[in-house]
Amino acid sequence: MAEKKAKSGKATKKAKKNSPPRKKAKTKAKAKPKAKPKAASSRTSGLDKSVEQFRESLEQSVTLSRDRLQEVVDDAVKRGRLQRSDAEKMLSDLIRKGRRQTDSLLKELERLVRQARRGVGGHTAPVRKQATQAARSARKKLG
Repeated sequence: MAEKKAKSGKATKKAKKNSPPRKKAKTKAKAKPKAKPKAASSRTSGLDKSVEQFRESLEQSVTLSRDRLQEVVDDAVKRGRLQRSDAEKMLSDLIRKGRRQTDSLLKELERLVRQARRGVGGHTAPVRKQATQAARSARKKLG
C-alpha cells in the first residue's frame, strides 16, 4: 500500500514531517537600505555608544521615593509579614544601594557631558580664534 501511495505521488503524514521544508519561489528582491553615513570622528561614535549605554542603564532602573518605600514596609510590619528590625534593615539596604546606583549614573552622565564638551570645543576652537582675531583688529582700527 505504501508503494501504491509512493507511486501515486501522495506522501504519508510521517513522510511529510520528516522531509525537508520546500523552498518558496523567489519573489522580486527588495532594495537594500542605504548604508548610514559613518560618523565624522571616532569620538562621536564613541559618545553615541556611551549615551546609548547610559539610556539602557536608565531604562533598567526603577525610581521609588523613600516615603513610598517606608509606607510599604510599615504596612508589611503592621500586617505581621515582617518584623520591624528586618524591615528597617531592608529599607536602609535598599536606600544605600539606590544611592550607589544614582551616584554611578550621575558620574557616567558627567563623564559623557565632559566628553561632549571636549568634542564640541575641538570643533569650535578655530572659529573662536578667528572671531577673537577679528575683534582685535577691529579694536585697533577704531583706536
